[in-house]
Order: sequence, then C-alpha cells, then structure tokens
Amino acid sequence: MTLTEDVRADPVRPAGLGPVGWLRWAWRLLTSMRTALILLFLFALASVPGSIYPQRSISPDKVAQYFKDSPGMAAWLDRLWLFDVFTSPWFAATYLLLFLSLAGCVIPRAAAHWRELRRKPPAAPRNLSRLPQHASFAAPGRTVDDFAALLRAKRFRTVTGPGWVAAEKGYLRETGNLLFHTALLALLVAVGVGSLYGYRGNVLLVEGNGFANTVAAYDRYIPGQRVSAESLEPFSFHLDDFQATYVAAGDRRGQPLDFSARLRVADRPGAPERPYDLRVNEPLDVNGTQTYLLGHGYAPAFKVLDGKGQVAFEGAVPCLTADQMTYTSECVIKVPDAQPSQLGFLVRFLPTTVPAADGSWVSIFPGAANPTAQVFAFSGDLGLKSGQPQSVYQLDTTDLKPLVMGNKTKPLAVGDTLPLPGGAGSIQLTGVREWISLQIAYDPGRGPALVAAALAVLGLVLSLTVRRRRVWVRVGTAENGEEVEVGGLTRTDGGAAFADEFSTIVTTLRGREAAEADSREGANHAH
Repeated sequence: MTLTEDVRADPVRPAGLGPVGWLRWAWRLLTSMRTALILLFLFALASVPGSIYPQRSISPDKVAQYFKDSPGMAAWLDRLWLFDVFTSPWFAATYLLLFLSLAGCVIPRAAAHWRELRRKPPAAPRNLSRLPQHASFAAPGRTVDDFAALLRAKRFRTVTGPGWVAAEKGYLRETGNLLFHTALLALLVAVGVGSLYGYRGNVLLVEGNGFANTVAAYDRYIPGQRVSAESLEPFSFHLDDFQATYVAAGDRRGQPLDFSARLRVADRPGAPERPYDLRVNEPLDVNGTQTYLLGHGYAPAFKVLDGKGQVAFEGAVPCLTADQMTYTSECVIKVPDAQPSQLGFLVRFLPTTVPAADGSWVSIFPGAANPTAQVFAFSGDLGLKSGQPQSVYQLDTTDLKPLVMGNKTKPLAVGDTLPLPGGAGSIQLTGVREWISLQIAYDPGRGPALVAAALAVLGLVLSLTVRRRRVWVRVGTAENGEEVEVGGLTRTDGGAAFADEFSTIVTTLRGREAAEADSREGANHAH
C-alpha cells in the first residue's frame, strides 16, 4: 500500500468538542456581556405586551370585556399567555436565562476587579514625551516623595521607584459597572422572592359591602408557591362610599379629576375600625399588605317580581363600562328562581341620560346626573343546570324568548317599574350604587427591589462619569536644576476632559509660586 492510499484509508480528522466542550462553549456564550445585553433587551421587550393587553391579575373586568368584544382574538391571545404575561412560561424562561447570564458575568468580573484593586500602578515609561499628555519643568530641591504626596492629596494611588512616581485613579468606574450589574442581579432575586413568598388578588366591591382578607373573598387569587391560607394578613374593611369627580365644562368636560373610596378598616379581628380614604397611587397598607384602587363603575340596583308576584331577585348588579368617555355600561341579570319561567335581562346603564335625534337614548357625561337603565328582557331556560360554566357578564339569548326589545324603549329612572308582557312579572330600578375594583398584594421583595434599583442607578452614574487615568512623574538632573517630566494617559474615553485635568495636575506639581513666576515672565517677554 502506498503512502497516498494509506492516508486515504485512515484520514486524520479533527477531534470533536465532546459533551464537556459543548457545555463549556454554551456557558461561555450565555455568560458573555453581549448575551446579557441581548437578554436584558428581550426581558424588557417581553414586558411590553403586559402594558398593551389587560392583565387578569390587574384588571379582570377588562379581560372579560375583551373576550366579549373580540372572542376569537381573545382566545388566541389567551393561548399565548398575553393576558397573564408575567406568569407565562416564556417570560419565566427569559427571566431565568437573564439571571444566569448576569451571575456568570458578574462573579468573574468581580474577582478580576478585586485583583486589579490590589495591583500596584505600573512603573513609569522611559520616554514620557510619547504619551498623549506630556509636560516638563524645572523643580530644584523637589524629591520623588514630594510629588507622590501631592498626587495622593488628589486621591491618586501612588507607588514610587528610583527617580519616578506612578499614580492611578478611576477604579470607581469598574466598581460602578459591577455595582450596576450586581444590583440588576439583586433586583431579579427580589422579584423572585416576591413571587415565591408574596400573593396578590382582585376584588370587585360594591358600595355598602365589605371585604375580609381570606382566600374565599377574592374574585381572583394568585398565591406564591410558599404562601398558604394562613399567611394572609387578617384585616378587613367596609366600603361606605365612592366618589368620582369630573370636569363639568369646557374642552376637558368629562375628564376625571379625582377618585376616592371611603373605607372603614379593621387591622385585625376585634380591632377598632379606623377611617381611610383610598385613592389612586395612595394604597391602604396593613402590615405590608397593600390594597390598590384600580377602577370603578356603576352597579344599578334592581327588584324583579316573577309572574306569581314573588320577589325573585333584589340587589345591585355591577356593570362593565362600554364607553370610557360617558361611562355607558352594560350588565346582565339572571333570575333562575322566577316562576313560571326563568327570566334574563340585558341592561344598558346611562349615567347622564338625554334623548338623541333618532329617538334613542344616550349618555353625555360620566357622572350620574340623570341615571337611567334601558332593559331588554327575555324568558326561557337560562341553561344554568346544564353544567356548562357561564360568565356573569354574558347572557346567551339563542334559546330565549324576547319580551322587551328595542333601543328606543324609554329607559327606567330610579323608582320606575317596567311590567313584562304576558304576566311574566316586572323589573324596577330601585337605586344606583358604584363599584370599585381592588388589587390586594403582599410582596416581601418590594423593599429590596427598591434598594437594588437605587444602587443600579448609582452604579450607572459612576460607570458613565468616572474615567480611569494614570499619571507618571520622572525626576532627572538638568544644568539649572532638577528637571521634572510628567506624562498622563486615560484608559477610557474622555481625552479632552482629561487634558484639562492634566493641566491642573501639572500646575499643582510645579507649585503655585512657580506657575505665577512663569506667568509674570511670559507677560514681561510679551511687553
């Protein structure tokens, strides 16, 4: 066999990375600064849908309205977790990858920075005139120790050698950079701790009703993995009144001015009640558990009599806001106990009612100046016994018989009664209340997250404003006295700013008297 045939039969191939090699490559790729910046951008980008689409944890009523207005689109958005962005798997994956990437970046860089802090400034180069900043002057009788003391007074770290001084400052730049990334890491940890040991929930509360902080009282409850029912703070409150004020005239007519919910709060069972005015961005705080005012709407109260004259329903019904400008609202009343046939009502609530030109009725102001309710009545089987879950904000009228229809039907004012045809009963508007939506949250990571955010800002300021620079001084011998050479170099951008600082350093090293003498001598030559 020839040599060529032998090579062809057994070619030399490069060795593969192997499992360990691939793991090292993946870890280096994940912990690179470029990957950390990309993940930070993706983390911010992943948070954007949470501000575009309503979130179940914040505004469940708006999510319900989205499903009502666009059921097909809402179903697809729900499959993609866009109504629960911050608890979605893809958001959690981005969060964990960013955490690992930052940890892999910060720890090695912190060790390298610690070694850099302990390292002495390098010795002075032989030819200082080649440096970007250079100056020389005569300083008879001045020693290396004198110049080192002057540089230390300017907060330079110095080291001396035979005839030279090396000085360096600006380590806070890298310290600030590490502080920024460490603070980001701490912020992620604080968010993680808050999600594990915290909880949040949503409540819709009508005027005149109360709330006790128990799991059963929530409309939606999202606990952390380390939270139990016994972890909830045992406080309660009662909603006495809600007031919303609006601009009454002018170009801004109808715009909200203030929202205030008057509460009576008991911090613990048996404790005396205390008044509290709950406002937007002024949450109720009970031992770290905070109650936020999120939204509000109208809850007209109705009394329904069935065909036998018995009270089949009586109470306030929360309505979802259909028009934010006029607070025209819609709600559903289901009366399964009515006899001889079940009743269902679609209600269109108008806070300030006026007749329109086409004979219909509209609201022109969000405040309840002339509240009325337009009622559409149906009878038949509501399907509540079928086992299929139903929304309290929707009424399926497919198999129901219409009793009262038409947008031009005169709406009911407070106290008015609408008789139903065929002896099916009647419905009366008995009053108007308001409801508020609340978010109740406990987050033990909120305080540490605030501290971490402040430290991140501080670190960013340091890394952007501090410059790493070095100064060297050589003391030699000249005919008229000791000649001093000074050289300067900045290790980061900002050479123009360092030029001014270097001039100040040279003036300090020469001494004020020498600088003034040179100035006078220059003026005499000019004269």
